[in-house]
Amino acid sequence: MSFPTERPRRLRTTPALRRLARETALAPQDLIYPLFVREGIQAPAPIEAMPGQLQHTLESVIGEVEDALKLGIQTFLFFGVPASKDATGSGAWQGDGIVQRAIARIRETFGQGPVLAADLCLCEYTDHGHCGVLREQRVDNDETVAIYQRIAVSQAASGADIIAPSGMMDGQVAAIRSSLDENGFTDRAILAYAAKYASAFYGPFREAAGSTPQFGDRRAYQMDVGNAREAVREARLDVEEGADMIMVKPALAFLDVIRAVREATDVPLAAYNVSAEYAMVKAAAERSWIDERRIVREILLGIRRAGAQMIITYHAKDAAREMPCWEELA
Repeated sequence: MSFPTERPRRLRTTPALRRLARETALAPQDLIYPLFVREGIQAPAPIEAMPGQLQHTLESVIGEVEDALKLGIQTFLFFGVPASKDATGSGAWQGDGIVQRAIARIRETFGQGPVLAADLCLCEYTDHGHCGVLREQRVDNDETVAIYQRIAVSQAASGADIIAPSGMMDGQVAAIRSSLDENGFTDRAILAYAAKYASAFYGPFREAAGSTPQFGDRRAYQMDVGNAREAVREARLDVEEGADMIMVKPALAFLDVIRAVREATDVPLAAYNVSAEYAMVKAAAERSWIDERRIVREILLGIRRAGAQMIITYHAKDAAREMPCWEELA
């Protein structure tokens, strides 16, 4: 009887051997925790479509950041929900805007300890819900980019370490880099949403951020879900324009894109484990259809294995809390 000479099972025999041979690891500092801060509320408001997530007040977000820091999470991405909106999203660049005030308070409270990133877009701030200024119901790319420059300077002045433009306007990274440098913020990094798809996975986020378009959709500026080579082109363009880091969004249905972008570029790569990806796990776990701890572990390791150096995820606190126990799940 013939027996195999190569036996990969040898390295799976015990937990210690499995740990020794493991190729992919993840730590709390590899996670970025997205947070919503809402103007005009007196207490944190639960987000129905995202169980466990909240629209925070300026006071409650301090406690949320503190809790996450204790778990080893170091980086936070902020989204603002303003009390009033207009056609140009003017609240996005005001010095006393909701994100600007939140970042300033967190910086004052925790000093330089946490890394604070500000999402830069207009969809939460415009009364029409699109990511830029409209001209005949179409987003005007260049006029929008000029507004993005103002927002970036305002966010940097509030204390943001990272500016994260997510609007998918052509030339936005170069314009923002120029504006930051001209205003003395040469040390502020840009995390570009380089490949952001016009995806169905954003539904719960739109409830959380109040950013649902009042007409049409965003397919004229966000990427077609069938395209991968275009994502590589977009990523390379953003790097050429001065992006310090780049992102693929969403993550789970685009693991091939994460891999392709990783192989085509050298800057740090993030992937956004988005709201519906989170909500589906929570919904299935609530019905006892899945083991949430194991599922979250596999999802995050899968995104990491595909090539993402950092993962933006609403699971951040739960995952960081569970990581010491992951070995028993392996």
